[in-house]
Amino acid sequence: MIDEQALLAGVRKLDPEVLTEVHETYYPAIFRYVTFKVGNQQVAEDLTSEVFTRLLDAVRDRNAPQNTLRGWLYRVASFVVADYHRQRYKIEQTELSENLEADSIDPGEAFSKRQTLNELYQALEELTEDQQDVIALRFGYEMPIRDVAQTMGKSEGAVKQLQARAVAALSRKLSDWRSL
Repeated sequence: MIDEQALLAGVRKLDPEVLTEVHETYYPAIFRYVTFKVGNQQVAEDLTSEVFTRLLDAVRDRNAPQNTLRGWLYRVASFVVADYHRQRYKIEQTELSENLEADSIDPGEAFSKRQTLNELYQALEELTEDQQDVIALRFGYEMPIRDVAQTMGKSEGAVKQLQARAVAALSRKLSDWRSL
């Protein structure tokens, strides 16, 4: 069990060992959450690094998290992701994949996988903001329901209901598209 209060005390002192422990402890989960929200590994790496940079900036500006490190990191990650999406809509970008090798992957299979991912992300964008957050926290961040409820300021029952409705909506949308 992680003693967040002890970590927070070390973070406020900019203790290098504690900062390393915080990074090693929380980076993988924040990265999974961000990757789930943006769908691009390189962008997720950059955005996750931005979250930890903001933590250092907050400590230096004496605005360090007071009660919960994990909740603060999640909240900042959601702001960073939202900023990314706002900027992305301002500038239309075309993604080029460097991962495809001409001889090793069937182009039809690669297209099919990419199409399925695009459909999933489109379906996710059609969910409510709370549903998107629950899905991202539960499956991207791999948080237990109790922690999701605490992070979102909702009851466990409300989180379970949001998750069930979100999964049902995703299932409906994806099966509707497949039947076309």
